[in-house]
Amino acid sequence: MNSYWLETTKNITNRQIDNDYTADVCIIGAGICGLSTGYYLAKNGLKVIIVDKDGIGEKTSGNTTAKITLQHGLIYDYLINSYGINFALKYFESNKQAISNIKEIIDNENIDCDFEYQSNYIYTTDKNEIAKIENEVSALNALEAYSTGEKYAKFVTCCELPFKIAGGVKTQKQAQFHPRKYMLGLVNAIERNRGLIFTNSLVEDVEKSDVGYTTYLGEYTINSKYVVLASHYPFINFPGLYFSKMYQTTSYAIAIETNNKLFDGMYINTKEPIYSFRTIKDEDKRLLIISGGNHKTGYAPESSVNYGYKYLEEEAKKLYPDCKILYKWNTRDCITLDKIPYIGEFSHLMPNMYVATGFNKWGMTSSNVAANIIKDKILEIENNYADIYSATRVKPIKNRDELKNMVKQVVKSFVTNRIKIPKEDLSVIKKDNGGIIKVNGLSIGIYKDKDENIFAINPTCTHLGCLLTWNNLDKTWDCPCHGSRFDYTGKNMYDPAFKDLERYDLED
Repeated sequence: MNSYWLETTKNITNRQIDNDYTADVCIIGAGICGLSTGYYLAKNGLKVIIVDKDGIGEKTSGNTTAKITLQHGLIYDYLINSYGINFALKYFESNKQAISNIKEIIDNENIDCDFEYQSNYIYTTDKNEIAKIENEVSALNALEAYSTGEKYAKFVTCCELPFKIAGGVKTQKQAQFHPRKYMLGLVNAIERNRGLIFTNSLVEDVEKSDVGYTTYLGEYTINSKYVVLASHYPFINFPGLYFSKMYQTTSYAIAIETNNKLFDGMYINTKEPIYSFRTIKDEDKRLLIISGGNHKTGYAPESSVNYGYKYLEEEAKKLYPDCKILYKWNTRDCITLDKIPYIGEFSHLMPNMYVATGFNKWGMTSSNVAANIIKDKILEIENNYADIYSATRVKPIKNRDELKNMVKQVVKSFVTNRIKIPKEDLSVIKKDNGGIIKVNGLSIGIYKDKDENIFAINPTCTHLGCLLTWNNLDKTWDCPCHGSRFDYTGKNMYDPAFKDLERYDLED
């Protein structure tokens, strides 16, 4: 199943690149970040071209929960303790401003995208988590006191969820919307300002040139002074080395219909297993999105306990026994080790190339923050928040445990798995399942469908050569190093890899 957002906005005309072009700015990625950046630059009179290997917002942006909030988990107490009040205040104000910016765009461009203000809650059902909740309330109110002199957050012990909570952080005037409708509104505004958007157009490389950069898309090129990498995960590995600074997670969502009265507000709990709730306007009724089931991409669990669709469906049935599952989807998110997105110059060695990545599951406000920072850099305007998001920052990693885990997993996937694969044959692969076997000493990735048809691939990621793992929840080959994904036939689905896997024909 596709996400609700994609299923309800199907009638889109895609235009592939059909010639060589010249522009002021070439933006790679037609998700919410790339489109937001293109919108601001086109409004300022720059000639903008946006390209994407898929359609408009068909990947992460079209598979989100689309909460527009500055509450990015229990982030502000962490930021104050880790980086100081001034750093935390900039993060707070930039994301608060992003909510206003999105509403301003919607109003100015008359975008019908089901925007509505909602209160946002971060809650816990565990009394042992109350202190963390109280600390976050204090942090938010301290930041708002610096900003406006008012209190921003409340500690609550009850809400409209159909179960009791021990406590939660409540903030008002956060928002939610239909992200694909919003993105299509941005497309219309960009095109009205003479911007060009090409979808189903794969970027194969970007090189420095006399004009600035040449972007290669098969037989065609785009020459531009500036390039913006808004492709979720930067596909250019060097000199940025972003593959060493982030990992990817997979999370799942379902949309349900129920006869029960649904609640107002947006909700997420404080710790694993994650549950996130929000409602959707759907004609004359409301649907409920329940999301969570997170795990590191490339490390899909064999059991569905606390992971995947079954976990969410079981929770939905507990809360709403009459519910019908109407939509299912999943997505990938780039997670930075210090919890701060990378926004700004891609590398000191590549001037006029910019990047926006590592939104840590909070892409709605972060994408607008990124768009404004990059727009200001290109227009040579000082941005008050650019320094805290610097993509070229060199700081001590706060999350040292996660860094150790990431390094250990990458090393294992590069080395250990390659030399310790047991000798097995096709009979060990069950129907509708996959795995890696040895055929004449060669590692082969095998998927056997329900009719016992065999699909064989080279299980080496086309990004940096990590050994792939089979994800039986989604029937995909996932990279445990950097989060690339491929379908069971080897077709590339998610970056940073952009090439398909090598396919094998097995003889009888």
